Amino acid sequence: MTPFRIAVLISGGGTTLRNLIEKIEAGRLPVEISLVVSSNPNARGLQIAADAELPNVVVQRNAFADRDEFSRAIFDRCREAEADLVVMGGFLKRVTIPEDFTNRVVNIHPALMPSFCGEGFYGHRVHEAVLDYGAKLSGCTVHFADNQYDHGPVILQRSVPVLDDDVPETLAARVFAAECEAYPEAIRLISAGRVSVDGRRVRIKAEVEDAEDWAAFEERAGEPLVSLGDMLKRLKVDDRK
Repeated sequence: MTPFRIAVLISGGGTTLRNLIEKIEAGRLPVEISLVVSSNPNARGLQIAADAELPNVVVQRNAFADRDEFSRAIFDRCREAEADLVVMGGFLKRVTIPEDFTNRVVNIHPALMPSFCGEGFYGHRVHEAVLDYGAKLSGCTVHFADNQYDHGPVILQRSVPVLDDDVPETLAARVFAAECEAYPEAIRLISAGRVSVDGRRVRIKAEVEDAEDWAAFEERAGEPLVSLGDMLKRLKVDDRK
């Protein structure tokens, strides 16, 4: 079977990339990283990619006349790598998403969209804004990226409490721990074909979809599972008696 391939876009330390690599190696994320693209030639994430023997390339914004040319260069490389999905992992440059990559680019934002998001809200600025506002909950949002900042349809969200003694650094650490679970989970759901988009609404199919899944559940339960249809049929038979 052809593996589900992802391209990861980075600009800095590569913490998201490292997390994805670890999840793949642990067997928790059944995808293949076919390319790592960095907008920064000095990004530490490039070394993480090299250590994992992943194909990687640098595409700098200042090498192109405008954002559209820059974007074309990035997505051309993603096509060459046969990426099914493009994953933004701390990618700090805005790109124009081509039509054939609609709902095939994902991003994670370190807050609960639509709050504390949009242009200028990145890194510790987000957590400072959450604390300044006095919010009691924060978290992370995995969403499909579109051509606006932090705007595309929401796939998954995970919340974390904001504690009374939090500073941006402590809140950031708690949110990042949630990101490390939410992002791989969203990618796993997409790779399994369980995610569909209808306008701004994202729907996730239930995991039990076929007879083999039902059989597995029955084996674990120790007795046959009864569907709603079977239950109604039995009720009709009982009524005749």
